[in-house]
Amino acid sequence: MTGFGELVAVSAAVAATRSRTEKVRMLADFLRSVPPGAVASALWFLSGRSGRERLGIGPAAVERAWSAAAPAAEATLGLEDVVGALAGLPDLAGEGSAAERARRLGELFGRATAAERSFLARWLVGELRQGALEGVLTEAVAMAAGVEAAAVRDALMVEGDLAVVGEQALRDGGAGLAGRAIQLFRPVLPMLAGTASSPAEALERFGEVAVEAKLDGVRIQVHKSGERIEVYSRRRKPLTGALPEVVESVGRIAVHEVILDGEAIALGADGRPEPFQDTMRRFGRKLDVDEARREIPLSARFFDCLLLGGRPCVARPQRERWHILGELVPPDLRVAALRTADPSALDRFLEQTLEEGHEGLLLKSPDAPYRAGRRGTEWLKWKPAATLDLVVLAAEWGHGRRRGWLSNLHLGARDPASGGFVMIGKTFKGLSDEMLAWQTERLLGLARSREEWTVRAEPALVVEVAFDGVQRSPHYPGGVALRFARVKRYRTDKGPADADTIDTVRGFLPARGPRRSRDPRPASAS
Repeated sequence: MTGFGELVAVSAAVAATRSRTEKVRMLADFLRSVPPGAVASALWFLSGRSGRERLGIGPAAVERAWSAAAPAAEATLGLEDVVGALAGLPDLAGEGSAAERARRLGELFGRATAAERSFLARWLVGELRQGALEGVLTEAVAMAAGVEAAAVRDALMVEGDLAVVGEQALRDGGAGLAGRAIQLFRPVLPMLAGTASSPAEALERFGEVAVEAKLDGVRIQVHKSGERIEVYSRRRKPLTGALPEVVESVGRIAVHEVILDGEAIALGADGRPEPFQDTMRRFGRKLDVDEARREIPLSARFFDCLLLGGRPCVARPQRERWHILGELVPPDLRVAALRTADPSALDRFLEQTLEEGHEGLLLKSPDAPYRAGRRGTEWLKWKPAATLDLVVLAAEWGHGRRRGWLSNLHLGARDPASGGFVMIGKTFKGLSDEMLAWQTERLLGLARSREEWTVRAEPALVVEVAFDGVQRSPHYPGGVALRFARVKRYRTDKGPADADTIDTVRGFLPARGPRRSRDPRPASAS
C-alpha cells in the first residue's frame, strides 16, 4: 500500500526543484511504485486541482477540522485511506450532514501528520502550488508507463481526465491508450490560446493570420446527431438543459452529425455584448430556465468544427476547418473572422471589433490543427491591457517553491471619503523570484500584525497591476473585484496618496460602449 506521506513527500520535492526534467523524473519514479488501481488516486492529488468543488468542502470546514485535533506523531495513513475518507463526504445531505462532514474530516486530520495535514488543507481549498502542472504530469505518466508523451496527450484529448488515462497507461501500456478517437457525445477538452504581446506579433509569427473577434462569453462545445443536440462546458459538463436557445440555434444547422466549438454570450438588442457577469448568471441557475432565458437570453457563436459526418476534423488545418464552418453554419451563428497578411486590414478588423464592444482578438495560424486540451503558440489571444496603481494591504505566505516568501498580495484602492484604503482583490501572479524576495523583506519591515498565514502591512507600497476587467463582488468592502489581476511592477516612485481611487476602479465596471474608451482616467493619471 502506498503511504499518503510518500505522496506528500514527492509533492514537496517536486515543488522544491525548478528543473522540469527532474520534476518529471521524480513523479515518474513515484508513479511506478504505486500499485494498480491507486494510480488514479495519486494523480488526483498530484494534479493540485482543488478538491473543494467535487467534495463540497469550504475553507471554514477545513479550518474546523484543522482545529479539532493535534497532528499525529507518526505516518500511518495510506493513500487509499484518505481517498476512502473523502469519498463519502459529497453524499452527506439533510439535517446533521454538516456536523457529520466536520466530524469525519476532523477524524481524518487527526490521523494525519503535520506535513500531511498541511498538504490536505491546501489541496482542499485550492492553495496547493507544487509545480506539477498537467503538462509535467502528462510527461511523467508517459515516462512511468514507457510510452510516448504524444500517445498520453492524444488519449487525454478524448478522455479529458489524466487520472483515468494515467491508470490505463500504467496498467496496460500503449495498448491501454490505443483506439481512441473523437466521437459524438464524448466532449473533448478545448484547444486554448497563448498570449500575444501585440497583433503584429502574430503576423510576424504566422505570416498570414486567421483572426477572430475575442468574445467575453462562456466556452461551449455542441454535439449534434440528427435531432439529438447536447451542449457541454469547457470542463465537459452537460449544459443542454440550461441553454435551450443554443439548442434551438444549432437545430437550424442543416447537417446530420457535427461537433462545433464556440461561445455562449449575452447580447443586447443592438448586438453588443452585455457584461460577462450577466452571461455567467445563466450558468449558475438550475431552476426556472424559461424565466432566466427571458431575463438574460444567450446567443451562440461558433468558430471551429471538430467533427463532420462521423469524421474528425481536428487533424485538418485551421483554414480547412474554417471553410467547413463557413459552409455549414449561418453567418449569424459564427464569430466575426478574417484571414489576412495585411497589417492595415488587421488594424481595421481590430478597430471594428473593439467598436462593437468585444474584448480583443484571437489570432491563429491557418496551418494549425486543433490540439484539444493544449495551450500553445498556434493560437494567440490579445486584448488592450488596463492597469491600476494599488496599495499592498497584506500578503500571505507562499507554498511549494514559494515557501518562505510572502506571495499572495491583498490589493487596496484609495478611498478619499474615509482617507483609508478599500480591498478589491488578491493576486500572486506576475511575481518573479526577485520581486518575491524584495516584497517579503519590505512587507516584513512594514508589518502591522502577523497571523499564521498572513502578514498585514502599513499601506505604503504601491504596485502596478494589470487586469482583464472589473466586476461587482459582495466579497470585498468596495463591492468590486478585479478579474485576472497580475503584478506588472512596483511603483517605488509613487506613494499611497498616488494610488488609484475606488471610484476609478468602479469606473471600469462594464458599460455599453466601445471598449477602447473604457479607461475612466485622464491621460495624465498614468
